[in-house]
Formats: sequence, C-alpha cells, structure tokens
Amino acid sequence: MPESRPKRVMIVAGEASGDIYGAGLVDAVHKTNPAVLFFGIGGKRMREKGVDTVVDSADMAVVGLVEVMKHFGVIASAFLKLKNILLKNPPDLLILIDYPGFNLRLAKVARKAGVKVLYYISPQIWAWRQGRVKNIKRLVDYMAVILPFELPFYEKAGVPVSYVGHPMADLVKVTKTREDAVISFGLDPSKKIVGLFPGSRRSEIQRLLPTILGAARLLKQRFPELQLVLPLASTLQEEDLLPALADSDLPVTIIHERIHDLIKACDAVISVSGTVTLEIALVGTPLVIIYKLAPITFQLAKRLVKVEHIGLCNIVAGDTVAKELVQDDASPEKIAEEIEKIVVDDLLSAAIRSKLLLVRERLGGGGADHRIAELANSMLEQR
Repeated sequence: MPESRPKRVMIVAGEASGDIYGAGLVDAVHKTNPAVLFFGIGGKRMREKGVDTVVDSADMAVVGLVEVMKHFGVIASAFLKLKNILLKNPPDLLILIDYPGFNLRLAKVARKAGVKVLYYISPQIWAWRQGRVKNIKRLVDYMAVILPFELPFYEKAGVPVSYVGHPMADLVKVTKTREDAVISFGLDPSKKIVGLFPGSRRSEIQRLLPTILGAARLLKQRFPELQLVLPLASTLQEEDLLPALADSDLPVTIIHERIHDLIKACDAVISVSGTVTLEIALVGTPLVIIYKLAPITFQLAKRLVKVEHIGLCNIVAGDTVAKELVQDDASPEKIAEEIEKIVVDDLLSAAIRSKLLLVRERLGGGGADHRIAELANSMLEQR
C-alpha cells in the first residue's frame, strides 16, 4: 500500500508580529505532526522553523493607504504567486495570520479552489469597518481569536470561532534582573536608559524614526548621560536605520536579540503603536506610544475607527495604561516631555508600572500555540 503524501499548508504572515506567531504555530504543529510541510509568506523566524517562504514578509510590511500604493507592485506580485499555487496545486489548508487587506482576498481564491481556511489573529474589524465580518463569515471556515472580547463579536455574527489566548503571554520571557540585563548589553546601570522602538516595517522607520530621534536628541540635551537603545526587528537590516541615525548623530546602541531583557533594562520606552506595546506592557516598563500616518490616511482612519485607544496594550487593558500621542501630538517636543516625566519622577514610573499589570491580568494564561496547533491539525484531518 503506497504511503500517503505529507500534508501541505500554505501560511501567510505579512508582518513581523505575524512571523513570530506563525513560527510558534508551526513549531507546535510539528511537535505532534512533524511531516506537515509549510510554505507561504513569512520572515526569519518562520524560516527557522522550516517554512519555505516563497515571499519574505519584510517586503510586505506596510501600513496606510499611501504606503500600500507605493508598494503595490511587490504586494500584487506576491498575491499572484500564491493565487497560482492555490488554483494549480492546492494545499490541504490555508492559514492566514492577521494582514486582512491581503489575506481576505486570498481567502476568496482559496474558497474557489476548495481549500479550507483557518484565520488566526483577527483583523481589527471590531475597531473599524465592522461590516467586513459578513465577508469573513462567507470566506473563512474557522476563526481563532487572541483577545477575549473578540469571541462574542464573532459568535454574534455566526462565524465559527475559538478564543485560543494571546501568544504573547508565553512569548514574553525576561531572563535577567534589571541590573544584570543592563550589564549584559554593555550599558551602565547607574545611568538612565530610554528605549527607542520605531517598529518593524520599513515604512514605519522612514516615517517615524526621525521623529523618535528628534525626541531622543531633546532628552539627551536635558540628560547628557542618558543611554539610548534600539532593538532591530527581524524584518529589518541595520542599513534600514542608518540614514536616520546618521542624520541624528546620536549615540544609539542597536540590539539584535533578547528584546524582553532589553525592555526590562529600560527606564522608559518610546514605541510606535503595534504588538510591541503589548510586549513592553507585559514586561512592565513605562512607555509612551506614538501613532502617525500620512495626512490623507489619518483623515480617512479618523472617520472609520470606532475604538477609544490606539495602543494594543491600552485596548487590552480597556484603560490608558500608556500615554498615546497621535498625529500632530506625536512631535519630538511632546514625546520628550512625556518621557522626561517618567525618567525624573519615580512615583509616576511606579504608578505606570502598577497599571501595566492590568494587561497581564486581562490576557490570562498561556497556551495559544498549543490550542491553535490543535485546530490546524483537526482541520487537516477533516481534509
């Protein structure tokens, strides 16, 4: 009797956070089903877990209408590659991770090809364009959500759904005390440290890093011994940072690994909005969140967005656990002012750290990778 062929799974993660979550999912599936072959869109971490990335997620990670238009050719080419595979050599399962503008169109192709779709990490349709849930119900076979309030939203819409927990609850691991972490990065524990977290997309670096460095320059003038650190996302190269860093002429230490120990080492962090705000909050370091888009994109978003907060840590907490500076308020002067308050006021810093505990409380325990892997294996068996 001939051996059955290995199951093939197309997996699509268009951003750095999706690359992290996708790697965890693949690893968990392989623990119980090691023969499954994964391919699709991902980054360094997914490749390390054996995913054949036909497109690198670093080339896909853009946000905003204007930014998407600039990268339209790359995104369209990636879509056509995956569309052709779905239609000519269909996989046994398609797993989509966030990235809705691209992934929901791909789900439509999968439906035509008769390929089951598991959507892991919901698009933020509860925040804007809630009508898209009808499209999801039509195109997605199963939705796996990572935020507790997303479950009733999809249940009400009649979408098959499970709450699997947030993978960050397991991923955030601090291995050292604050002082040991500082020393391990070659920094001075007797001097204040501010983290500069400009994001994982090249478009974010171009748009926001100069503003963050402008704030850092003001802080450095106020505190000459201040130490500045910047983690390099897996989707970026140091060359992506160099133009802005060269213009700033600031002494910034670029760190390539152990981001959670680095967060622990910081007294405060300037961070773009995104998953990284959740990581910072789970470590417990005070942060200021900045959010800035091209003017036309921001005006459009203002009309559509239905949530009070922009930072994911604030959305999860249901409260302002971290200051948000949006659009014109995200200026070097205002950012520096907010960070200075944290650096000089130990009572304020302690109060923020206390509020950040609410994020961990709301996310609950871990186990997301295990639960999403069970769902994937179950859908493969059905196939």
